[in-house]
Amino acid sequence: MPTPTTAQSLGALLKSARDIMRKDKGLNGDLDRLPMLTWIMFLKFLDDLELQREGEAKLAAKKFKPAIEPPYRWRDWAAKSDGLTGDELLGFINNEETTLPNGKKSAGLFRYLRTLTSSNGDDRRDVIATVFRGVQNRMVSGYLLRDVINKLNGIHFTASDELHTLGALYESMLREMRDAAGDSGEFYTPRAVVRLMVAVTDPRLGETVLDPASGTGGFLVEAFNHLSKQVKTVADRRVLQEKSLFGCEPKTLPYLLCQMNLLLHGLDAPQIDPGNSLRFKLTDIGERDRVDVILTNPPFGGEEEKGIQGNFPEDKQTSETALLFLQLIMRKLRRVRSPGFSRSGETEADRLKAGLQTARAAVVVPNGTLFGDGVCARIKEELLKEFNLHTIVRLPNGVFAPYTSIPTNLLFFDRSGPTCEVWYYEQPLPEGRKNYTKTAPIQFEEFADCIKWWDKRKENERAWCVPAAELLANGCNLDRKNPRAKEDITHLPPDQLAADILKKEQRIAEIMGNIGKLLTKHGA
Repeated sequence: MPTPTTAQSLGALLKSARDIMRKDKGLNGDLDRLPMLTWIMFLKFLDDLELQREGEAKLAAKKFKPAIEPPYRWRDWAAKSDGLTGDELLGFINNEETTLPNGKKSAGLFRYLRTLTSSNGDDRRDVIATVFRGVQNRMVSGYLLRDVINKLNGIHFTASDELHTLGALYESMLREMRDAAGDSGEFYTPRAVVRLMVAVTDPRLGETVLDPASGTGGFLVEAFNHLSKQVKTVADRRVLQEKSLFGCEPKTLPYLLCQMNLLLHGLDAPQIDPGNSLRFKLTDIGERDRVDVILTNPPFGGEEEKGIQGNFPEDKQTSETALLFLQLIMRKLRRVRSPGFSRSGETEADRLKAGLQTARAAVVVPNGTLFGDGVCARIKEELLKEFNLHTIVRLPNGVFAPYTSIPTNLLFFDRSGPTCEVWYYEQPLPEGRKNYTKTAPIQFEEFADCIKWWDKRKENERAWCVPAAELLANGCNLDRKNPRAKEDITHLPPDQLAADILKKEQRIAEIMGNIGKLLTKHGA
């Protein structure tokens, strides 16, 4: 069995592959190079997975149906360092029709992959076909392409824990994509934050889970792992595989990585929509389109075109992507299945034990969403009046480093509303730390006190409660500070921050004036 690939060795291999790609005249920067790397790795990882499953099938004396058949498997044309190269390699990949090594005429690789269907009983074929409909080979040198393939042939993932290396891969790729294309408002969600959101939301087998801004699939992978522990029967496994997890990701690079991530973690046929979640008219989303659990970190800071904005109510139309996603999430949550039960003092766990499944969401939002007015305030008013916004977790500085220093929050709400009160929990930095960094990120263990507090809520130095009526009366400003914490100027609203700075400047001028008077008086 090959040695598993570590983050360090993966980084070195990718650097070498990129260096080779820089020599190819068909590629213009990382916007071309990174998608190339991703589809090549997708085929390599898929073949690793197929080899593993084929071996398991043999041990179990079962038949194995490959998703990709010879001679189109990675092992057939790519694995040998002295295999297809030059124009022969380009023709095999790009051409509608090509000559196979056995001399027969057949479809080229991309044409073959794009026409795969699940007719053989393997839904992964549909996934592969969808992936490669949006993929192109932009390299013009078949010799350089062979060199890249040989480099990436050294990558091996053989266990699910090692697949978290994909997170590190995406971090480096996303940083480079941002450098090449500008800040798109997309930030890799630290695994510790993902784990917290999944743990306290607690998806149950039989519920549908959606991430409408899937990225590389971090939330869906964590939800899959969470649900896998609840599988007891063959029927349970079928529910998990076919009826539990759904996503949406319109951008080719993260879409490829999302498919790869989920496939290699054990989801046989990921159901990821390659379109924009916001492309549907909000009023057209009916009960059949709704889900039980939404876990997501939608893009913030980005802007949507007029056509997308037109899908939303006139008084809530905005170009701000995060606010459009918040409306979509509210609309996509399934309505309460068992109305009439009391919410007072009840936790989500209590409702689940009673067989009452309340649709719920956990969403990452920037600080601006909490204190925003206008359209933002109207959306929050609907959230407070129509949903139960029961918890806001305030994250410390640097959680999303190095992508952004913008303070972020986690909103937790469900369909049992309206909101009676909002609980706030301020997650502290570890003692002695001023910030998180890329090399020293937040750890899941740091949320232990928050998880312990979750089901037995009491006000303390980190947690406080605000009546919904008070928030509604205050223009739906959700930016409420910890009443027991020392005021930190870095967390003040912009208008207050500016006022405080001006006050300090005036005080400094006053002191300098007094000093001048004293110097004059004493003849200095």
